[in-house]
Amino acid sequence: MKRQIFAFICFVCIFAANLYGETNGYFSFDYLKGQKNGVSDGMFHHVKVGLIFSGELSTNVHYTVEIRGGQEFQFEIDQALLELNPSPKFQTKLGLYLVPFGKYNQSSLPHQTRLINLPLSVEFMYPYRWRDIGILMQGRFQSFAYSLYLGNGLSESHQLDQGQQFRDNNANKGKGGRVSLKLSQGLEIGYSHYRGKYDAENTRNMMLHCLDLTWDSSGFQILTELSRARMENPEDYAQGQAQGYFVQASFAWGSFYPVVSFQRIDYEDPYHGSGFVDPGPPGSGISKEKNRWCLGVVYFIQKNILLKLEYDWNKIKGNQEDNHSLKLQMALSF
Repeated sequence: MKRQIFAFICFVCIFAANLYGETNGYFSFDYLKGQKNGVSDGMFHHVKVGLIFSGELSTNVHYTVEIRGGQEFQFEIDQALLELNPSPKFQTKLGLYLVPFGKYNQSSLPHQTRLINLPLSVEFMYPYRWRDIGILMQGRFQSFAYSLYLGNGLSESHQLDQGQQFRDNNANKGKGGRVSLKLSQGLEIGYSHYRGKYDAENTRNMMLHCLDLTWDSSGFQILTELSRARMENPEDYAQGQAQGYFVQASFAWGSFYPVVSFQRIDYEDPYHGSGFVDPGPPGSGISKEKNRWCLGVVYFIQKNILLKLEYDWNKIKGNQEDNHSLKLQMALSF
């Protein structure tokens, strides 16, 4: 409770100090009707609200603070940056930043996406809104762009998506970056890499790779990401591996944007999984193979207010029961 009160006090102080800066925000909530997890009758959930404070301290020196809240009055700081922008070719950000891994992690808020659920490769292979504390350098030279970062890195947990940390668990620093190239108007290809030791003993490496492709032209959009992960385990265990991808296509039809997506995740890790504790005994292991087809539509009531409808067909290896779901979402930004 003390943490929530502290975050709320920080929110009020930042808001009061930003009267002469710029304030933006967003809000969303979901409705889920599924065949498992006690939601066969449907329920409202996943309330998200956020405020983004930004401004100019002096020429070429800017700041950005983003605070995100959800259910049960819990607040998190998504970004807290001091930005030095001497040139579009070389910019430096200091503080808490969104990690430039693929395209999705940097634009995953409800008002920024066509789908409601996270793609499987995003859901299982790294934390939602993956952030880090450290230094981020980025720039653009005509059609070529780069991002390089050094931060605390990810920690060891029972599953890859639970590795978010803000206090470093070892002496190693996580490092990585993303490079991208615009091949033509609306067509961009990018490659991301991350590497760092993730265990408390500072001995075992984790590596993540991502190849992304975006084509956005005349209201038609294709977005795809292919991600791979490798985790070194203790000597008595084989290394953990995960790979996944998603392909998403949408097009404009007046105020409607129909969207379709196929997603897949393969995740094998004999050392982690349910019951894993660091430091402590190994987990029960992870063996996951899942496919998902998504069909949905986005309706723009106004430019900044949208409604989404999505139906997901999930297929899990070894599970003969259906696990499909219907979701609705309302999102707005200001």
